[in-house]
Amino acid sequence: MEKQVKNEMKIELLSKSANEAFARISVAAFASQLDPTIEEIADIKTSVSEAVTNAIIHGYNNAEGIIKIKAKLYEDEIEIEVSDTGSGIENIEEAREPLYTTKGNLERSGMGFTIMENFMDELSVESIVGLGTKIVMTKKIKKAKTT
Repeated sequence: MEKQVKNEMKIELLSKSANEAFARISVAAFASQLDPTIEEIADIKTSVSEAVTNAIIHGYNNAEGIIKIKAKLYEDEIEIEVSDTGSGIENIEEAREPLYTTKGNLERSGMGFTIMENFMDELSVESIVGLGTKIVMTKKIKKAKTT
């Protein structure tokens, strides 16, 4: 049985670092409809921040482009998609390795995907060199027990 979407949002923003906070807060505010804990909201904010920052720094190499964010709410989870039409990732498996970075000169930690994997329940990455990258993350929201 397919999960039923309870609500959905889409935003597009320029690949400027100033927009990273907007993206993160927008998705967190949308997720609040599921009544998440403070920790769940923090996990979502951090993961969106990492995905958007990756698009800005790696996808567009700090050039101007569009980052698209879609979020869907289900009964007890949020699915977040962050996509760009930037340079793409040549080797996704290598890029997902902890501490791997192509921007060592910028003091990047290479922990973006590792952070997203640890803070979210599911993470998938699709990328085509020259066409862009799509990251889809899912977070289960544990409902508080009512007595």
